[in-house]
Formats: sequence, C-alpha cells, structure tokens
Amino acid sequence: MDVGERRRRGVRLTAAALVALLALAGCGSDAGDNADSAPAAAPAERDRAGDAADQAGGAAEPGAGKAEPGAGAGAPDLRVDQRSIIYTGTMRVQVEDVDDAARSAIATVTAAGGFVGGDQRRSADADARAELELRVPAAKFHGVVEELAKLGRQQRREIRTEDVTEQMVDLDARITTQRARVESARRLLAKATSISDLVSLENELSRREADLASLVAKKERLADLTSLSTITVSLVGPDASTADEETEVGFMVGLEGGWKVFLTSMTVLLTVLGAVLPWLLAIGVPLTVLLVVLRRRRRTSPPPAMPGGPAAPLPTGPPPVPAARSGP
Repeated sequence: MDVGERRRRGVRLTAAALVALLALAGCGSDAGDNADSAPAAAPAERDRAGDAADQAGGAAEPGAGKAEPGAGAGAPDLRVDQRSIIYTGTMRVQVEDVDDAARSAIATVTAAGGFVGGDQRRSADADARAELELRVPAAKFHGVVEELAKLGRQQRREIRTEDVTEQMVDLDARITTQRARVESARRLLAKATSISDLVSLENELSRREADLASLVAKKERLADLTSLSTITVSLVGPDASTADEETEVGFMVGLEGGWKVFLTSMTVLLTVLGAVLPWLLAIGVPLTVLLVVLRRRRRTSPPPAMPGGPAAPLPTGPPPVPAARSGP
C-alpha cells in the first residue's frame, strides 16, 4: 500500500470518529434537556390536578367554606364553628330574692330560645334555694351564662366542653352502612322462595333494623346535646354559705371525728340501757331473789334417811380368805 492510500484511509477514520463524537454529544444534550424540562412540567401538572380537585370538592359541597392552606383534597374542615361540641355549665349565684331571680333566669333562657329542663325550689326566707336546669342553644351558651351571673353575686362557675365530632362522623358512616345492609336484607327477603329462607331473612332483617334504630337514637342524642347546652344554676339566699366546705385531713381532724363517733356510740348505748333498765328492775330483781332463796334452802336442809334403818358400816379390811377344803 502506497503513502497516498494510507493518508486517505487515515482521513476517513478521523472523519468517522468526529461524526461519532458529534452524535454522542447530541444524545447527551437531548437527554439533559428532557431531564431539565420534566421537573418544570411536573409542578404545572400538579397545579392543574390540584385545581381540578378543588373544583370537584367545591361542586360536591357548595356550602362548605374554603379549606385551610396545606389541606389535601377531601380533608375535613376542622374549624371550630363546624365541630360538634357539648357545652355543660354549673353555676352558684347568691341573690337577695330567690324566687324573683329564678323568674329572671327563666325569662332570660326563654328569650334566648331555650327552655327549663328542671326546677326545684326550697323556700325558707333568707335561706331559700332554687335549682334550675336550663337548656339553651349552643350558640348562645356563653351569653346566657354571663346574663345569669348578673342576677346576684356569683360564687362558683364551672364550664365543661366535650368534642364529639369524631363520634358524629363515625355514627354517620355506621348508619349509612347499616342502611345499606337493611336494604340488602329486604331485597333478599323479597326473593325468598322457601319457608326456612323466609324465616331466617326476617330474623336477620329485624336484627339489622334494630341495630340501625340504635345508631340513629345515639346520633339524635348527641345532636340534642350539641344543639342545646345544659346550664345548672343554684340560686341561694343571702344567709347561705358563701363557700363550699373544704375537705380537711390530718391527725386533729381524725381525732375530732373519732371523738364524735365515740360520743355518738355512747349515746346510743345509754339509750338502749335506759330502754332495757325497767325490764331488768321488773323481772330481773325478783328472779335474783328467788334464786338466792332456793340456794339457801338447799344448803340448810339435811340429806334424806335411807329406808330400813341405818346402813351398816362397810368393811375396811381385806376380804377374808376361804379355808381349804379337805377330802371328799
């Protein structure tokens, strides 16, 4: 092979290598462009998906408010005004006139849309007392409590809350499932052909309907407690104690309590003794005298004589030995 041929072959090899390098460089740049463009497109796709989910949620619940930031699609709204909360209040108010204050409390509750659930009163002039159980709408609970505190001098107030939102959601789901089970049992009952299947399906349907009624009753009870709050008001007269009795502990408290119990026991014992003493004097004394007389008579009376004269003295020595017999 001459020098010209070798040069031409070298040029062709060099050109082929350059083409290969250019092709590899083009593939690398395309892959890099695709990799760079993919993350940029992903947020746009997620934004569009999130908008579609929000629109779907708004169409499904047109009355629901805007969801909190960061909440995912379908997450429950945890705002306070949409939760199921049971409010319970206990108050003690000292007033000048218990009956007048009770009438004012009832009027306040009635004006708020509530009613009286219980009314117990004890009239004893300045020591009078009234126990009112008031049911008011939950939205006006705190306002009514403040109005009741203005009836006199408030001595005690206790407000308790219980969040039953999860229980309500659970009951709704269980009621929906149980209704579907009841409908399924009714369809099967309509298709029953034999007596045994008919009896079995009727029993199953009755059991499912009873479970459904129990769940509905529980939900209605919770709904009543959440819609109408309970306030128990104690209205006391001016002579009533201003503070609750505190529980005391200690040696002196125990000693005082034990002494009181001892005195009470002695009082009971003396009372019983006083009740029994007349019977002891009326019956016990003559009986004791009779027993003493009988004992004295037994000691002084001689022993009775034996029949047939005096008894011969018993021999004290050893018994006699019989004599030996001799011959026939």
